[in-house]
Amino acid sequence: MAELVEISDPADPRLADYRDLRDVELRKNLEAEYGLFLAEGEKVVRRAVEAGFTPRSLLMAPRWLDGLADVLATTHAPCFVLSEALAEEVTGFHVHRGALASLERRALPSVAAVLADARSVLVLEDLVDHTNVGAVFRSGAALGFDAVLLSPRCADPLYRRSIKVGMGAVFTMPWTRLPDWYDALPTLSEAGFTTVALTLASDSVPIESAVEGVDRLALVLGGEGHGLSRKWEQSADRRATIAMRPGIDSLNVAAATAVACYIAARR
Repeated sequence: MAELVEISDPADPRLADYRDLRDVELRKNLEAEYGLFLAEGEKVVRRAVEAGFTPRSLLMAPRWLDGLADVLATTHAPCFVLSEALAEEVTGFHVHRGALASLERRALPSVAAVLADARSVLVLEDLVDHTNVGAVFRSGAALGFDAVLLSPRCADPLYRRSIKVGMGAVFTMPWTRLPDWYDALPTLSEAGFTTVALTLASDSVPIESAVEGVDRLALVLGGEGHGLSRKWEQSADRRATIAMRPGIDSLNVAAATAVACYIAARR
């Protein structure tokens, strides 16, 4: 069972994992250096632990202890108990979601391992917004996709904001980063996937026809604003678009993913 440790000093060095959570660059460096990530909220913390991630520690106010008693019973990690005002002073924001947990990251699997049993995968090129990455994972998991592949410059799916928006889908959805950006799509084609890029290219066809009859599908989505690079757009096996009313040419990438996943799942 977790050891309950009462904290009264916001400068306590044992709280280092939880400091300055609003500073994205600082958090990225700290989490990479120490191999950790943070989960926020009772449901997300529980899902992380149930998925087998090992807690380094937990942080919560006294009123949150009962709601996560079952989780606390499964770990020997310390649980730092402090007032809500003190928690806000440490983290830099009002922690209103029930709890925080610092957990150990795992080594990323190989692309081959992620694709081994997959029939439908999402492939993301340079999505830099953590909210969009989390939403993409959530849509993919909800609508029957089996895995996610990310280009090297994509935002971190285990960043606190991504996890929160995705409601912990990253804990159960297999994913990894592509080591080779340049030839990523031809490599997927060679592995037996039909790569379908969402794009406004002149030769794009409605996504319904692009995915029809496809067995192993790799649905390819580009970054916010600029969309896919020319290299990825041209190297995809097919290019597809989502039909919409005149005057609106595109959707936010998270919304487009949800629509495209819904259509593809029914191919």
